[in-house]
Amino acid sequence: MEKDGVGVLQIANPHLLDLLSLPFHHNDPFDRLLIAQARSEQLTLITDDVKFNLYPVALLP
Repeated sequence: MEKDGVGVLQIANPHLLDLLSLPFHHNDPFDRLLIAQARSEQLTLITDDVKFNLYPVALLP
């Protein structure tokens, strides 16, 4: 994966702070953390979960 530019994003304090500010549109804690990390790091998520559309995060369906 490293050869393709894919790495592991560690959980950091800014991610957790953003997580605390998210509304509870989605009840899955892991998905909420992904959303918070993507928002904090200005990343795009790839998902077909329609609940992600309820958050201000870049999505690639």
